[in-house]
Amino acid sequence: MGALADSDTSRYAACAQPGRSSCHLPLAGAVFSSLPRTGRATNPTAVRAGGPARDRGHPERGTASIQQSRLLGGWGGSQPLARRDVAGTVVPPPSFAGGRRALLVHLECNSVVDGNVEEVPNKKIIKFNPPLYKQRYQFVKKLVEQHQPKKVADLGCGDVCLLMILKYQKCIEELVGVDINEGRLKWNGSRLSPCMGDHLDPRELDLVITLYHGSVLEKDCRLLGFDLVACIELIEHFDSEDLAKFPEVVFGYMSPAMIVISTPNSDFNSLFPSAVFRDSDHKFEWSRMQFQTWALDVANHYSYSVEFTGVGEPPAGAEDVGCCTQIGVFRKIAKAPESAVLEHHGGEHVYEVIYTTSYPSLQQMDYCRRVVTYLVYREVNRMKRRYQVSLRQHELEPESADTGNPTRKFISDPPVPVLTEADKAMEMIPQPFCIGDKFYVPLERIIAYPRLGHICGNVEKLREFLADVVELNCDGSAVKVDLHDCGDY
Repeated sequence: MGALADSDTSRYAACAQPGRSSCHLPLAGAVFSSLPRTGRATNPTAVRAGGPARDRGHPERGTASIQQSRLLGGWGGSQPLARRDVAGTVVPPPSFAGGRRALLVHLECNSVVDGNVEEVPNKKIIKFNPPLYKQRYQFVKKLVEQHQPKKVADLGCGDVCLLMILKYQKCIEELVGVDINEGRLKWNGSRLSPCMGDHLDPRELDLVITLYHGSVLEKDCRLLGFDLVACIELIEHFDSEDLAKFPEVVFGYMSPAMIVISTPNSDFNSLFPSAVFRDSDHKFEWSRMQFQTWALDVANHYSYSVEFTGVGEPPAGAEDVGCCTQIGVFRKIAKAPESAVLEHHGGEHVYEVIYTTSYPSLQQMDYCRRVVTYLVYREVNRMKRRYQVSLRQHELEPESADTGNPTRKFISDPPVPVLTEADKAMEMIPQPFCIGDKFYVPLERIIAYPRLGHICGNVEKLREFLADVVELNCDGSAVKVDLHDCGDY
């Protein structure tokens, strides 16, 4: 659910997000007069993404919208881009210092009206670094890192950017995105697929990602029992009737352990040239007092506590307006009994599954055995190479007892491998040894390495993983490999 156009991509470019369409800017008429025809609407009042109005996310952007964003300083990207005036002269992008505080950037351009060039007055543009949408996503990410939730849902997931960030969090085992725009979910679903690296280095815990097509105002039992639900720039796209339904569904029915809601702060709008909504689809924009009053009422009614914060600090000298985006973090005071959650799980499945995928993990026996085997061979070969190096050095030393024989002679007793500082702590553990042309590494030595010890837990489990895959000695206490093989020469 949510709007097709991000609320940051305001008429005054508070901070556009890549892939989200911008609404009609005051400078749009001046800028679009210099654009070539692209087959899409170039009328600034027509530059809107198609599709349902409440689909938050990054809609397909028309060529005109992309050029508009670039010409106005590249709010949609990580770096501002150059623009061209009507004469075709490249105008460098405005520079700004780093930091999360908003900066005022002056922008001027020319307008062509009926073939006549007119000067457009300078405009002040609010600019954020990092972009405001990234600051919101990073806020949710830090919340996940702090509280370690296992099940997370993004209501109004749009272009699934937040889900792409959260899928790398090791604590998460289930990620769900819900959006009303079916086409956008189908288009972006593949972005959540496991890559080659996920198969080569599986995560420790299982991860299942599912995208649902539906309205967040509908009740679906598959959204029960979640630890965290994110509603980023969502509620301002509801009319009064839908806004009244929202708390009952999310706080009352879903009742997750934690809910994070972000919405524009209208107090910040005073920094813009005129007091208007930041997005044409916004039904309202609340001041801090209005948002806090609503949030406290909802929290009290559904037994939640709430803390208020925000992202997008105002420019220096305007601190009294607060952050550009205001955020409420709700925490369930009394956790719902597990029996009640299980009872609801028998409810109706309203949402349509658009995309689902699961990630390789060490919880899956095939992947776990593959990782353990790889780690064992890596450690055994590392110790074998160290042993061979020390052996060659010992071979080349002249035998001090026989000064009349300067020849360099092979020493029959194999030397003990030279240990690094990290290995010295393991001196009490059985050491690798050599018998003839075979090199042996005790399993107790192998499992002493942290990751193998963490995965296997004990020698018996390690031996079970290596059965029929790695050659062991007769009593199964050590890995057995050739001391010299083709790879050593």
